[in-house]
Amino acid sequence: MKEFDLIILGGGSAGYAAASTASRLGLKVAVVEGGTEVGGLCILRGCMPSKTLIESANRYLTLRRAGEFGLSTGEIRFSVEEIQARKGQWVAEFAKYRAKQLETGRFQFIRGWAGFIDPHTVEIREPNGNLLQLTAETFLLATGSRRKTVEVPGLVETGFWDSDAVLAAPRVPASVVILGGGATAVEFAHFYSALGTKVTIIQRGIQLLKEMDGDVAQALEDAFRHRSVSVHCHTQLLRAERTDEGLKRVVFTQEGETHAVEAEEIIYALGREPQLTGLNLEKIGLATTRGRLAVGPTQQTLLPHIFAAGDVSGPHEIVHIAIQQGELAARNIARLLKSNGEGAASRLEEIDYRLRLFVVFSEPEIGVVGMTERELQGEGARYRVASYPFNDHGKSLIMGETEGFVKLLASEESGEIIGAAVIGPRASELIHEAAVALRFRATARDLAEMPHYHPTLSEIWTYPAEELAQGM
Repeated sequence: MKEFDLIILGGGSAGYAAASTASRLGLKVAVVEGGTEVGGLCILRGCMPSKTLIESANRYLTLRRAGEFGLSTGEIRFSVEEIQARKGQWVAEFAKYRAKQLETGRFQFIRGWAGFIDPHTVEIREPNGNLLQLTAETFLLATGSRRKTVEVPGLVETGFWDSDAVLAAPRVPASVVILGGGATAVEFAHFYSALGTKVTIIQRGIQLLKEMDGDVAQALEDAFRHRSVSVHCHTQLLRAERTDEGLKRVVFTQEGETHAVEAEEIIYALGREPQLTGLNLEKIGLATTRGRLAVGPTQQTLLPHIFAAGDVSGPHEIVHIAIQQGELAARNIARLLKSNGEGAASRLEEIDYRLRLFVVFSEPEIGVVGMTERELQGEGARYRVASYPFNDHGKSLIMGETEGFVKLLASEESGEIIGAAVIGPRASELIHEAAVALRFRATARDLAEMPHYHPTLSEIWTYPAEELAQGM
């Protein structure tokens, strides 16, 4: 008889969601967390601190544009110390609340670092150095992610800021070079640009935000260039070096030509990878491919009693998906245990990414739900697409927020909405109307006929919906 029904390694969003669900289902659960602070990447070094900084940048950008609306603000300024203090206050509050959730007593919470001894036993090294061995019928790996290492000659010697350093930076440089074109990179580009920093983005891929359709990525690139942010895509990083003047230089090639960009700081935003170090997965025969675990739609690894959720499992490094995966894994574990494994496989839930949401808090913001055109084309699916620009929409014109567009994708056969994208004002909020439409399998005609108040940003969805509905 094992000591626990379930041991969860990692106390972040996925781990806590799984522990809470499993305990409600009557399982005996332990959560092992080795981080110095409790809360996981989102609370401590990801979503919450970065969005708090971005909110300050957004307010500052509004002040800079006051004259467009007939307003006078006088001399405006910002205080990095006060911005960081506000961020620190909220992160501390969020982390305190998560710690309280983990220490409620509904499950055992253990501080330490765990590694497998055998498929049902982990050894935990506690902060005081003591070693503790625990056994369980099942496990959930929710250890999160770490910065992905991409070798750039001279970068370490030159010095750079990663995302942790940016979130804690005591100053705002006059200029930065950002390596990478993913969500973290473009959000940092917006943050610094809004505060007046000269920003250059160097992206190795052919476009910003490789997960997005090309029209969305291009709209963001155009908006950045409008704000004097330099964007270089489809590049190869050659080296980083110090200049005689004390600046930092990045040398790269683009379209066969060699370029160099100099700035006060280099920001490294070249992605993250699963954090599996120290788990001793090789001892239990759980192999990885290019640093990633193979995880099925039931959240099971190749060892059926070991599950994974969150950044460690992929395929989407998004908090609400990590929570969804953790909760689903916990329900499947309960089914597995209560059936003693007999016939349980046929009754396990499978994750459904049909309502996958992805938001980027750049300027303009971006929101995507469901399928993209790129994915539909890859599957050879028959679909129709319609879009409408914000620069022809009453409310966005009033707001002075005219960059970007909304886009709807619908099945050619049924008219059901199967995907949507928005790049523009309040995209992080607007995308949820499309998400609701997907959730209830609404057609383009359903959305077109739904009343929208005028003038609002939300009514922009009716224009592409009407276009799609006319042809169905």
